[in-house]
Amino acid sequence: MEDITVKELKQRIDKGEKISLIDVRESFEFDEFNLGGKLIPLGTLPDALPDLGNLRDKEVIVHCKSGGRSATAKAYLTQNGFTKVRNLLGGVTAWKAEFGDK
Repeated sequence: MEDITVKELKQRIDKGEKISLIDVRESFEFDEFNLGGKLIPLGTLPDALPDLGNLRDKEVIVHCKSGGRSATAKAYLTQNGFTKVRNLLGGVTAWKAEFGDK
């Protein structure tokens, strides 16, 4: 599935859409700044799969600091049967560049 830009994600959040957002950064990064997603650090993603089963056929947006870890998470989820995974292009770095710390 095609990845998503920070502008598109922000528009959807501002509209109040229910979004399945997974943050694959580490907890200290999440504590410093987060977009409101569920924290599942990349290294713990395999253990979290059973809890994510209800999202297999729903849109899931993964993000990290710059897009690298979330690209890995997207590939992993896709390999494990998730059909609509999107990576937030540029991650939190792009979000902060576009919108600041909001």
